[in-house]
Amino acid sequence: MSVNHTTPAAGRTRVQQAALAVGAVFLLVGVLGFIPGVTTDYDTMKFAEHHSEAKLLGVFQVSILHNIVHLLFGLAGIAMARAASTARAFLIGGGVIYLVLWIYGLIIDHDSAANFVPLNTADNWLHFVLGVGMIALGVLLTRRTAPTAR
Repeated sequence: MSVNHTTPAAGRTRVQQAALAVGAVFLLVGVLGFIPGVTTDYDTMKFAEHHSEAKLLGVFQVSILHNIVHLLFGLAGIAMARAASTARAFLIGGGVIYLVLWIYGLIIDHDSAANFVPLNTADNWLHFVLGVGMIALGVLLTRRTAPTAR
């Protein structure tokens, strides 16, 4: 596996740049989840339970735990973007985690204690897109390319 696809301007491989960008977005989302107005029904936010009615951008159900997970995931992405191999691991491993979370969100009863994160339908489908997208970035940005004939 070759991960030497560097861009001269940044001195980072494309997979490192992707992990850094994804990490930064997660960090931003984690911060925004704690800002009233950006998060609607902020006063109903709970630490970790399905009764949290707070919604990031009025769409994605969040809780304090949910926001903390976004912050930690963002920090992990930024830290792991330091090397191509760890950036790839973050993207593929994180993508797998988000696909597992997507499946979890589909099979649990959203009105039960099992929905401790909490998740709603919008979260579920965002997790699917994130999972597939992160895995695709990790794989496609580190795949071997055949040398071109001259």
